[in-house]
Amino acid sequence: MLPIITAMPAHEVRPPVPPEQLRLGLILPTWTITELRWSDLLEVASSAAEVGFDALYVTDHLLLPSNNAELKRRAGVDFPDDPEVELEGYLECFTVLSALAVAIPRLTIGSLVACTGYRNIGLLAKIAVTIDDISDGRLVLGLGAGDSEGEHTTFGFSYEQPVSRFEEALMIVKGLFQPDSLDFDGAHHRLRGARLLPRGPRPEGPPILIGTLNPGPRMRRLVAQYADIWNGWLGYTDASAESAAMQLRIIDEGCREHGRDPLTLVATTAVRGAIPGSGYTPRPDERPLSGRPHEMAETLRGHARLGIAEVQVALTMNGAEGVRAFAPVIAELRSGRPAERGSLDRKVDPLGRR
Repeated sequence: MLPIITAMPAHEVRPPVPPEQLRLGLILPTWTITELRWSDLLEVASSAAEVGFDALYVTDHLLLPSNNAELKRRAGVDFPDDPEVELEGYLECFTVLSALAVAIPRLTIGSLVACTGYRNIGLLAKIAVTIDDISDGRLVLGLGAGDSEGEHTTFGFSYEQPVSRFEEALMIVKGLFQPDSLDFDGAHHRLRGARLLPRGPRPEGPPILIGTLNPGPRMRRLVAQYADIWNGWLGYTDASAESAAMQLRIIDEGCREHGRDPLTLVATTAVRGAIPGSGYTPRPDERPLSGRPHEMAETLRGHARLGIAEVQVALTMNGAEGVRAFAPVIAELRSGRPAERGSLDRKVDPLGRR
């Protein structure tokens, strides 16, 4: 049950996060227009651990036009289709997360985000608690309705009423994370006497992350009701702290509207990191994380001052080379970080900070 707040001032703000304690997640480049092997991705993940990233995230796509036109339009970008653009394929999200759970110790791992329409939702919950066990409680379960109707059509998944399906999926996952058997009879999903056995390492399952950008009333409610972690997806638009503040304000107000203390919701953001020499040219209306290392670090400090706990970065230079090129930004940001990274109990810290 959500905590009921009787009086929270409208101007209540999140306490800032010390910049040296801001967590950084790397969105692993699991996509390719040619070939990609696990050994290639493992090199990237290992490099990320070496240079100081705190978390590794995996997207949940299958096959898309490589310009991501549909996804950008859903983010509010005026971006046309190009019938000549090459297709881009992806390594499967949960298979990669299982491998990371074993190959990369200590770092948080997560889906950003898993589409609840691509798998039976009961099976998805089972997969999640199993990976959480393999990783010793390091999984963040990012869930979403799916932002590509075209991808659903390509692989034969239903896309009718995606938000209604998503809400039912959230109800089921939350229900299965409880010890009792679950009966569910919805418009899109049905379960009879379902239980997760074994249950996994955390009594209430891995934390659920929900990402939004300019969410409407329904998505604000779903975040307030079901999310442990919120993610503001700024990867196609504006990585500035001002943009993050606007998105965070929408979500915090949504929490208050639905009787939840916003401070019980962990806030994160995701941005594109433009690496010099990568050949990436931002659109005129795009403001990625860019500049010299100290300039990028200052942008990230702006997110921390808002109370953002973690920023996930998708680098424009794939491979270990891109990770190493970003290392000076991490060093600049962490210049005042103590040797031990935090001291919060993982039982009460959804991001698993130690």
